[in-house]
Amino acid sequence: MCQIGWCFPVSDERDTGTQTDDYLHLVGYADLVTSRATPKLRADAQLNRDRILDAAAKLYADRGISVPLEEVARRAGVGVATLYRRFPTRADLAAATFERNISRFTEAVDRALAAPDSWEGFRALVFDLCELQAGDAGLRELLTTAFPSSSVVEQRTTEAVEKLRTLMVRAQQDGKLRPDLTVSDVVVLLLANAGVLGATHATAPDAWRRFAALMVDAFSAQPSVPLPPSPPEQQLRRSIAMLGK
Repeated sequence: MCQIGWCFPVSDERDTGTQTDDYLHLVGYADLVTSRATPKLRADAQLNRDRILDAAAKLYADRGISVPLEEVARRAGVGVATLYRRFPTRADLAAATFERNISRFTEAVDRALAAPDSWEGFRALVFDLCELQAGDAGLRELLTTAFPSSSVVEQRTTEAVEKLRTLMVRAQQDGKLRPDLTVSDVVVLLLANAGVLGATHATAPDAWRRFAALMVDAFSAQPSVPLPPSPPEQQLRRSIAMLGK
């Protein structure tokens, strides 16, 4: 079962106006959020839900998913109680927001897979993913976050990973991508780029471009020295889950 390793303090201010020192343990996220059909809402309730998701997407893009839920409610123009009725936990809101944003990730993979030149498709994909990370703090966390296997986000991410694997095999068969490269190496690249962005976004916001270019060059065919063994993908998923612990 995939888990997320972050814990955020939450002030539980609902209809009663009381506050507790509750903690939302995203370590238990797999038990909180699963893929489930959203019941059909009244028009006004659907409008409130859309406003909340729009506000969350904008705030997450600027600051990541640690934004207080009360601030999301204010930006959406709804009461905190309304937000909690639609999204009882921070994990519920993050999952719903990412379900809408995951299309930006999957569309980039589809474009790369459709490119007539496999190497150019792969190269463009690396830059697209790094640029998505650079422009959206929430999406940066999406690309380096483990979700429960039953969630829509994880299912669509898994589909995109399989497409990436197909693209990489094609580029290797074309003699353009180094033969010992694996999908795990792309995951490590995204983890590393997230670290670069975290350290440089305020003072050198374009530093990621040089880093991505260096990585793409390292991924090209005809390496002079073989790579060490690639870490298994499951080990990387566990590493992602441990971030922030």
